[in-house]
Amino acid sequence: MQSSSSSSSSLSDLECTISKSGAVAACIAMAVLYVATLYSPTLVLRLSPANSFEQFMKRRFACAAVSSVVSIGLASFVLVPVEEWRLGYMLKIYGVRADHLWSAVVFPLSLTSLMYLGSFVLKFLLLLDSWRESCDGWISFVDVCAVLHSSLDSFLAAGYNILTWRTFVVAPITEELVFRACMIPLLLCGGFRPYQVVFLSPIFFSLAHLNHFLEFYNRPNYSLLRASMAVGLQLGYTVLFGWYASFLFMRTGHLIAPLVTHIFCNYMGLPFIYSKRKGLLVSVAFVAGVVGFWINI
Repeated sequence: MQSSSSSSSSLSDLECTISKSGAVAACIAMAVLYVATLYSPTLVLRLSPANSFEQFMKRRFACAAVSSVVSIGLASFVLVPVEEWRLGYMLKIYGVRADHLWSAVVFPLSLTSLMYLGSFVLKFLLLLDSWRESCDGWISFVDVCAVLHSSLDSFLAAGYNILTWRTFVVAPITEELVFRACMIPLLLCGGFRPYQVVFLSPIFFSLAHLNHFLEFYNRPNYSLLRASMAVGLQLGYTVLFGWYASFLFMRTGHLIAPLVTHIFCNYMGLPFIYSKRKGLLVSVAFVAGVVGFWINI
């Protein structure tokens, strides 16, 4: 696996003129732009409110795509003089590369799976219980095929759900492009050390989620305190994930590493650390996974 310097190798020959404060200001601008653009259809373009949830989400998809393109353009102008723009070179700066692609996918997924060891054990035990109840204690090949067929049908049906596209396609791609591929090269170019970048960049990532406070607060039965607690929990999770995603980008030099991890974590949700139904077995598996994660990180 490549070292953390791999992501900055494409920047080593650049004559960066941006300062640390300039890099931070650019990152803040990108974070604000990413959020503000989501509300632009009604606040800026004065479009009528969406007549369906699907139309609302499609507008947001378009806004996220626009803000991502603008952020890439802004970062490109700061990092490289226009006359030196070359497609292959620019793609490498943003972590879009073909070398070591397999390890850039396997390494983060294997490492992240360790954090979900408790969740995997719980899901496996619950699946066994379900099979035993429905099959009188016996699990046949036909039963396995039926479960696989049902899972495939659920997967195909999810492709028609607009929330599936938001959670597993649009949000991961646009957020990783802006908050990892654009911001990390900027911070490195500004003179921050790699370990500083790992801990600094998630701050901008969490700032982009502050808009969820109003969404929580406007929900029925949500008080100011409850909305604050919900957003606080979400911000804490985004900071932790942002640290990890930034580490993966720095470690592999590949955008695909934090991207597949983002999708995987969105699918899995928060790790299970305890289960009343299965006692301490889930907790033991979780602790073992955490230990394995820190040993291999």
